[in-house]
Amino acid sequence: MANTRSSTKRAKQAVKRQLKNKSVKSATKTALRGVIDAIIAKNKELLKVAYPLAVQALSRAASKGAIPKKRAARKISRLTRRAKTI
Repeated sequence: MANTRSSTKRAKQAVKRQLKNKSVKSATKTALRGVIDAIIAKNKELLKVAYPLAVQALSRAASKGAIPKKRAARKISRLTRRAKTI
């Protein structure tokens, strides 16, 4: 447990940050799942809608610091490669 006022504050900030990052990561995973489902179903119309949303979600998560920028770039690259197979 935090002993000083500053460490108590840092602990509170860490909890807030964890909750925010968890929310952003969850939204990103949901967007990715939509693209993967469209790829599996070979549904081009659904893919045209879901793919930009997933890329946007990954970029936003990276810019907010919820995930590392290189991880977002890697996921976008792999997602693009899979989307082109349809």
